[in-house]
Order: sequence, then C-alpha cells, then structure tokens
Amino acid sequence: MEEAGWTRLGADLCRVRPTTPGSATSVYTYSSERFGSGTRTHASILAVSHTSGHLTSTCVSQATMSVLCYNKGCGQRFDPENNPDDGCTYHPGVPVFHDALKGWSCCKRRTTDFSDFLSIVGCTKGPHDKEKPPEPVKPDVTSSVEKKEADDQKPKFNEYIISAPMPQKAIRRPSADEPIVRMQHKVSASLKQALEKLHLSEDAEEKKEEDSDEIKIGTCCKNGGCTKSFEGPASDSEVCAYHSGFPIFHEGMKYWTCCKRKTSDFNTFLSQEGCTKGTHLWRKKDTGKKVVPCRFDWHQTGSQVIISIYAKNAIPELCYVDANSTTLNIRIIFEGEKEFEQKISLWGVIDVSKSMVNMMAAKIEVAMKKSEPMSWARLDLPPPVPPTTESEKKEEEADSEDEDE
Repeated sequence: MEEAGWTRLGADLCRVRPTTPGSATSVYTYSSERFGSGTRTHASILAVSHTSGHLTSTCVSQATMSVLCYNKGCGQRFDPENNPDDGCTYHPGVPVFHDALKGWSCCKRRTTDFSDFLSIVGCTKGPHDKEKPPEPVKPDVTSSVEKKEADDQKPKFNEYIISAPMPQKAIRRPSADEPIVRMQHKVSASLKQALEKLHLSEDAEEKKEEDSDEIKIGTCCKNGGCTKSFEGPASDSEVCAYHSGFPIFHEGMKYWTCCKRKTSDFNTFLSQEGCTKGTHLWRKKDTGKKVVPCRFDWHQTGSQVIISIYAKNAIPELCYVDANSTTLNIRIIFEGEKEFEQKISLWGVIDVSKSMVNMMAAKIEVAMKKSEPMSWARLDLPPPVPPTTESEKKEEEADSEDEDE
C-alpha cells in the first residue's frame, strides 16, 4: 500500500514537488523494501518532466551514492564527485602503543585511555580516500597436519653437538704398605702469637726426663675406654676391657670405631665398657708426654676430606702427620706436655702431594685431597672380620642358651 503523497515509478516510490507545467520536477526515490519497513533513505535524485500534472518521462540522470573514507582517523562518508583537497582531516602515521600510552606516530599527543585515543583529531588535511587498504597476507596452510609438519621441520633453537666426557676409570686401592710421606704443614699467625706468649716454643727441645721403671700406685691404664688404675702387682693379672679402635666425634654423635655404639652425651661415651679383652697398658712406649684423648671431627667436600683435631697451642716442631694413599699417622704435642696419637686406615684414596696440615691456635686441620671426586661413606676403613672358628661358635651358642634360661 502506497503512502499518501508518494507515487510508484517502476521499482521505486517517488514524491513529486509541484511545479509549473512543462518544467523539470525533482523526484526523491526510495526502494520499495526500505519503504515497506518504514524507513526512507535518500538514494538518488531523478529529473523527470511534468505534463498536465502527470509523470511522462523516465529517469534521465542518477547521482552516485556516498562512499566511506578509509583515511586513518576520519571514517566519514563523502561524495567522490565532490572531494576537495582539504576535505579530510586524518592521521598519515600509524598507531603507537608503548608503556600504556596510546597515540599516533605523526603527532605528539598521547593518552592512556583507548576511547580518548580513538577520538584524537587528525593532524593532516587532504582529500578523502575511497580505496580500502589491503589486508595482511595470511600464510597459505592447506591443513593442520601440514602446518604441524612444517613447524616440526623448523629449528626451534641453535643446536650444538657436545660429546659426553669419557667415564673415569675406577682407581684401584693401593697397598697400605706403600712408603709413608710426611705432609707439609702451615702454621697460622694466631698460633705463633699464642706460643710466644706461653714460651712453649723455647721449651720444645728440652731433654726428656727418663721414665722410672717403677709404676706408681694410682697410675691409670692407657688403653682407650679402660677406667682401671694400678693398685699393685695384682693389677697386672686383671683382664682389661678396652676399645681397640679410636673415638669418633661426627655431627654431634660420639662413638668408638671398634663397636659403633653411638651416643650424643659425652659422659655416656666415656663410660662405655670396652669391647676388647686384654692386659692393662700402664705406660706408653717412647714418650714422656701425657697421652690424652683429643676430640676430633671430620667433614668432606667434593674434592677434599678435612679432619679437625681440637688441640690448643700445638707445638709445630714436635707435631707431624705421616701418610700414604690409604693410611694416616697423626702425632700432636699440645699445651706443653699433652700428646695425641692416632692411626687411621682411610676409607678412600688420597693424594698426599696435594694434601696439607693447617696448624691454628685452637685446632689443627688435616686437609686431604681426594684421588677421585667421590663421596666417602665414612672416614676409616673397618678392618676385615676374621672367620669364626668352631670353638667360638660353640661359645656363642652356649651364651645364647644361658640368656634364654
């Protein structure tokens, strides 16, 4: 149904402006679809002749519709036939987004708000452009499988071919009978100052007093772990219960290497009954010094094993550490008349030529260079266990039966 004031002309609806007969009349045409939906959009202008109030001519000319300008920052529509050189205000540059600031490369204005960025007025004038810029070319990938294969063929990083190191050959354990070499030692300045104050270095070469053949009443047994003292000739016939090994102090635990009963209390450690039976030792051979137990500990790094002996004011002239690849002999004279001796069969193999004894005022460190970079399970190598004889087996069985009863 046609709206009042409108006339259908072909496929369009036209409204005629009244004029004098014979003159041209402007007719505004609208498509039937747009009119049917209730909207009227200006599409074209027709020049027709009017005779006796009737439309007698067809369209003689049609104006071109407006097009969109593709200049950056413009976005307006324009008539290509009416496109002056200064009709468009746009940005000839490209968008710049850096450190949360947004702007155009052609002008200096910057903003942090994206809406403000879109509303920045162009900085250059020129004609409108109806040519749409070409879209970026996308790679031609026929399928996802081919794309994945192409990506797999591309190197993702720089490849370097490095040959693995040759595995080290296990070092054969040398014999314990190898020649003994004395380790070189270094005396710290703190020990030198302490010895000067105590005048111990001057007394180090004094002649030793001859030991008396007579054993005095009350002399303590020199075997480790034995607490008995000499009370007369009858003491020589007593059985001595002592520790044949040496004391170890490691990570707060204290124990003897011969029986491995560990404790953290020092008094409990001293009261541990010996695990070996023998005779009392009332006098150490070839010494007039007082043989005393000395606390020592050990730790290791990747290349060294370090033994720390806590003996104060050791006399460098009388101290030494002799060693070969698997055995260590330690003799320390400290605080004038005190002596500490220890022989250790090492768990691993060392390089004596690259080992060192560092003597300090409060302790002595024996830094041993490992022959191979491996972790030691312990400091000393336990002695081989002799095979049990038939008589010993019978005694053990008898003891176990007595305990059951």
